[in-house]
Amino acid sequence: MRIMALDIGETRVGVAVSDPGERVASPVCVLPAAEVIACAKPFRRLLEDWEPELFLCGLPFTLAGEEGSQAARIRGVADALSKACGVPHEFADERLSSQEAKRSLREKGLTEREMRGKIDMIAASLFLQAWLDARR
Repeated sequence: MRIMALDIGETRVGVAVSDPGERVASPVCVLPAAEVIACAKPFRRLLEDWEPELFLCGLPFTLAGEEGSQAARIRGVADALSKACGVPHEFADERLSSQEAKRSLREKGLTEREMRGKIDMIAASLFLQAWLDARR
């Protein structure tokens, strides 16, 4: 089953996918949040290209393990996307995934400006990979 991870932010949504065997997560792209929420053509094209059977949406938890302040908004967006696209969804802990993505990109020598469009898709691939690994 192919899983599409969505790191849903207020401005951007990072997208990553798993292979059909659910072993490896790969970053795909970053789209404007408004396009994803509206199921605009670029997002629909991604759905056609990758044919996900499940959305895995990152849910921000605090370090204490409680849902963060953005969790309710993300739950609402995920529910609406599932209904609009006919793809079920689950949630994964995305705690610290953005910081890990930044660290990884910094190690590759990217500047803050170069990182801007990449962090969200790398973060999505990180929490997707952790979720895949936990299921095995």
